[in-house]
Amino acid sequence: MELSRNRYGLKKEVFAMIPASFAAKHLCEISGWRLSNLQLQKLLYLADMNFVGATGERLVDEDFEAWDYGPVLPSLYHRCKSFGSKSVPDVFWGVGSIAGRPEAEMLDTAWENLKSQSPGQLVENTHWDQGAWAKRYVPGAKGVKIATGDMIEEYRRRVQ
Repeated sequence: MELSRNRYGLKKEVFAMIPASFAAKHLCEISGWRLSNLQLQKLLYLADMNFVGATGERLVDEDFEAWDYGPVLPSLYHRCKSFGSKSVPDVFWGVGSIAGRPEAEMLDTAWENLKSQSPGQLVENTHWDQGAWAKRYVPGAKGVKIATGDMIEEYRRRVQ
């Protein structure tokens, strides 16, 4: 995050999207490396949806896709898929820390609010029938992007 001035000379925060691997590593670290690939995907989606809804800026630099088990970041899925339903170990070589950044704070908040949910509850949460995933989902399809505007709309519906 940095500060810039808008056209009226007022300072505003500018957020930089972070690589999905940085966000994933942070969530894994604060969970004590207890997250499965599925849990990691769902937590990242919910954090990103809340971040974009609150700030107008995306948290991660990759688009989620609407897969059968909910929103997925394909690069992260492929990096972690070999672990199945087991906890993802530190496969984030060379990935730096985002501790202390506003982006990390959003991930910390997501973890605190959602850590008690089972994988099934997280899937149910991201499969909300009024959400962005449900709007874009085509059974069996991959490559169907979840639009940022749909994520913002989902955030607004959830906070009403």
